[in-house]
Amino acid sequence: MAYSEEIEARINKLVSGWKYTEAKKMFGGVCHLLNRNMFCGVHKDSLILRLGEELSKSAMELPFVKPFDMTGRPMKGWVMVESGGFKTDDELNAWLEKARGFAAELPPK
Repeated sequence: MAYSEEIEARINKLVSGWKYTEAKKMFGGVCHLLNRNMFCGVHKDSLILRLGEELSKSAMELPFVKPFDMTGRPMKGWVMVESGGFKTDDELNAWLEKARGFAAELPPK
């Protein structure tokens, strides 16, 4: 299954003005990097976010959020958010800002 180009376009619209970001095809979709560290992307019809272990645990208590798992082994610190969890650009931006905040604390690659 291809990734949602609609979700990707919405992400691009919000992060295109951010410094030190780039998009890269990965995981059968597209990921966005900040200082060469992945912070978000699109996998099939879901938003994937790198939030770190603490924030991802609390995020998974919310509706539409589940662990990011492509292989049967969830990626620690990552979550998948179904489209119902970011219906508006404000909701999407809030998720992206959380992931951006985590990635900004990582050393540049």
